[in-house]
Amino acid sequence: MIHTAPDLLRTVISFAVVLGVLVFFHEFGHYLAARWRGVYVEVFSIGFGQALVSWTARSGTHWKIGWLPLGGYVKLHGQERPQDVPEEVRAHWMPGKTFHEKSVLSRAIIVAAGPIANFVLAALVFAFLFAVVGRPLTLPIVGGVLPQSAAAQAGLQPGDTINSIAGQPIHDFKDIQHIVTTRAGDKLSIVIERNGKRQQLSVTPQQRDVNGQEVGLLGISGSKMIYQHVSLPEAVWSGVTETWHVTAETVTGVAQMITGQRGTQDLGGPLRIAELSGEVAALGMASLLSFIAVLSVNLGLINLFPIPILDGGHLLFYLFEAVLGRPLPPRAQEYGFRAGLALLAGLFIFATWNDLTQLGLFHWVAGLIG
Repeated sequence: MIHTAPDLLRTVISFAVVLGVLVFFHEFGHYLAARWRGVYVEVFSIGFGQALVSWTARSGTHWKIGWLPLGGYVKLHGQERPQDVPEEVRAHWMPGKTFHEKSVLSRAIIVAAGPIANFVLAALVFAFLFAVVGRPLTLPIVGGVLPQSAAAQAGLQPGDTINSIAGQPIHDFKDIQHIVTTRAGDKLSIVIERNGKRQQLSVTPQQRDVNGQEVGLLGISGSKMIYQHVSLPEAVWSGVTETWHVTAETVTGVAQMITGQRGTQDLGGPLRIAELSGEVAALGMASLLSFIAVLSVNLGLINLFPIPILDGGHLLFYLFEAVLGRPLPPRAQEYGFRAGLALLAGLFIFATWNDLTQLGLFHWVAGLIG
């Protein structure tokens, strides 16, 4: 729980910055794609409610920043279907610049551009951090050995440098994890360096059930992290690969939640994001930028879920339209949007409940009652 006024102020400001950056890039993706496909953009808004700042660009788009920084939107010209608006509204539509009259491909590009922009933002932020701060690298040096672990039985000691496992060279601590987790129960040769001398040991990773999966564990921890300076091309490529790794890990985590292999206690909402924003902001700008990159990946993935109301739901409808040669019946779309709204509302309530639990609100209330 947040106790002091400075902490609260930092959290509020950090949350507004984080959410503002993520929403801006997401909506800017829609905006650029709409301009590219010839659709007139009426409004570009960051935040909701009364505008604190607003202006009109040469293109005619009305830009504004709302007082409630909990999202944003892009209002596309003729986004509504002709049958859903009165005649006086249709009379002001500009032929050739309305969203609904564009091809299925153009509409899909405009919708998909938002999530794509979030992945691009993540890759750019990671690349910037790698170029300026350096790429984080945990050296393959044993920092600690758990008692009764596979590493302890093999004779590994703190300070040992692991050079190879099962004939595969080790460059950083992640290499150790990648090899060991998939070789549970296998007898592996391990080459180490201790006090300047190379030694060969034999280790058998222990089997452990982690989120419903059998993985191998050595029982060691890393000791030293360095930041490796890389060239600009390497930083850009590392930004792309890091974005891919975060995406894959997020998809795996969501799949495990859906299948019941993993608990849903990690599912958080705005309150958790706000709390974490304040915490990472206290650690420095690099930590805050890294947090923005990870959240950007999550926002892009969430919006690609095939849930009506989200971008992924619209893309699903466009896929049906492309296959069938005509849009889905209005009633089917309406039922889909209602179901999507109900699902999102349920997820929001559940995530908020998790947030309040993590923040200790219920424990605090129980203490008052007790």
